[in-house]
Amino acid sequence: MTMSCRACSLLRVWYTPSVREGWRLWRAWLRHAREIGLAPLQRFARNLQLYVRGILASARFPMHTSLLEGVNNRIKVIKRMAYGFRDVEYFFLKIKAAFPGKMR
Repeated sequence: MTMSCRACSLLRVWYTPSVREGWRLWRAWLRHAREIGLAPLQRFARNLQLYVRGILASARFPMHTSLLEGVNNRIKVIKRMAYGFRDVEYFFLKIKAAFPGKMR
């Protein structure tokens, strides 16, 4: 198996639909990495093993930073438009109006 194919199998761990499948893919990739015997690959696998639980948690909780980036960008736009406002409370009111949130 070529290295690019191994990289593809490692990428499947990140995008697996279930945690159980992710663990199965991870163990298979780790076994192959150990069988190859390349020191840099084994060191990479050992370092990645520290983060595998967090990587597999993305199967259960598919969260991305895109929503947060959008909120930050919107606040920056409001801040640019609000340059010169005397009232800080009005600035925060504009931010709250831009993100109404969930109704309680």
